[in-house]
Amino acid sequence: MFGGPVVPANSPHLRKSGSRAVVFDFDEYEGEDGADESLLHSGEANDSRGGTTPMGATAMMPSPILLWRFKVLLFLIWVCICCKIGWDSVMRMSADKRDLFIYEAFLYFNPLLLATLMVWLWGINLWFFAQGGVNYSKIFDLDQNHLTHTEIWKCAMWMTVIVPTSMTAYIYLYSRGEVAYAASQPVLLYAAIVMVLIFPFDIFYFSSRYFFLRTLWRIVFPLQAISFADFFLADILTSMVKVFSDLERSVCRMVHRQVATIAWLEADSICGSHSVAIPLVLVLPYLFRLNQCLRQYKDTGEKTALLNALKYSTAVPVIFLSALKYHVLPEQWTNIYRPLWLLSSVVNSSYSFYWDVTRDWDLSGFTRIFKFSKPHMFSYMLHGRRWVYIWVIASNLVLRCTWTYKLSAHLRHNYLTVFTIAALEIFRRFQWIFFRVENEWNKMNNKSHMQLSMSEMSNGEEKLLHSMNHNV
Repeated sequence: MFGGPVVPANSPHLRKSGSRAVVFDFDEYEGEDGADESLLHSGEANDSRGGTTPMGATAMMPSPILLWRFKVLLFLIWVCICCKIGWDSVMRMSADKRDLFIYEAFLYFNPLLLATLMVWLWGINLWFFAQGGVNYSKIFDLDQNHLTHTEIWKCAMWMTVIVPTSMTAYIYLYSRGEVAYAASQPVLLYAAIVMVLIFPFDIFYFSSRYFFLRTLWRIVFPLQAISFADFFLADILTSMVKVFSDLERSVCRMVHRQVATIAWLEADSICGSHSVAIPLVLVLPYLFRLNQCLRQYKDTGEKTALLNALKYSTAVPVIFLSALKYHVLPEQWTNIYRPLWLLSSVVNSSYSFYWDVTRDWDLSGFTRIFKFSKPHMFSYMLHGRRWVYIWVIASNLVLRCTWTYKLSAHLRHNYLTVFTIAALEIFRRFQWIFFRVENEWNKMNNKSHMQLSMSEMSNGEEKLLHSMNHNV
């Protein structure tokens, strides 16, 4: 315990947001005369009195593996209880209202379930970056208090427990006629999440929350030069338009007190399928990314920024042509607008796939991300394997095409299919992150190497000129 190396004070693994760095200089204590002997004698004295020493308390602590197994057991018990209560509650309802109620429950809670999935996968991304030697904190310009993959997984675990528990309580209360209490469940959950995000005190990873909110502000209002973190998060938001669309519909029902009712199912309701807010919310992340590209072109003059802006603009026709189904005659939709919608979908999917492979990833950079600093099973499975290239490219193409299905506003009532496609899109973005970050890391390394070479050449030229002047 005392003979190990001193842990650096700036280690992010030991410090949470708001805590101060503490350095223990064990050599100072060991250098004092008689310090170790007095500690030993005091420990023996405590033993003779029947007291417990810190060493003894540490020895009686359960092993980490045992604690991990105990947590897994508790989690499985909790899953079984939630499934049992939820199933019994659904079976209590009449068959004609059951599907409508499940659709409504999904509407309130599936955005948070998808967000939880994204947090879990982001933790896996960070773990691979750490194992592969990719300095992601430098890429995203994070401070020393940034969250590690372990802390990200801790947040995801709490989300995994809280969201399904609230959903189970909602189903249970509604099935027993407690409509008012059931309606309060999603309201309380959404309010708690907002409070945690904007809590102004230095707890709950304050620096990370502030960085996240500040980046969101920069995405909505690109009034400054675009950083890598800005457009990286904006790209992730384009994969979560399903989350924002359902959040808008859920908040609309909460504001108009339509939670745990079926009034909102009417097509002409303010929160119904004819609402113009649905396509507007779907298109917002793409407009944010489009504005970033235009700002980047203004700052740098690179024409590739305009081509990238064109890519995001191709999503706009897909969204609004699909929404026209609720505002035109069926014959017009079938003969005119549906073919245009299909054509725009093909253009958007093809353009996005091309940009992913050739620009965002740059296939020549598929080298480092799965090569861990220490021998690991994933290194042998993934690094330099041809099947990795084939899988990533093929799955990206397929999921790009299926994601167009979700952008279609007229297909929103197929909630199970749309939820599955939204989860697959988040998985596609999870794959995309690996190679996008790796590509940026390679660019940073190449730039630093070029600067180092230029400085060495300039130093050599100065020495040569100095020697020539000396000889003259």
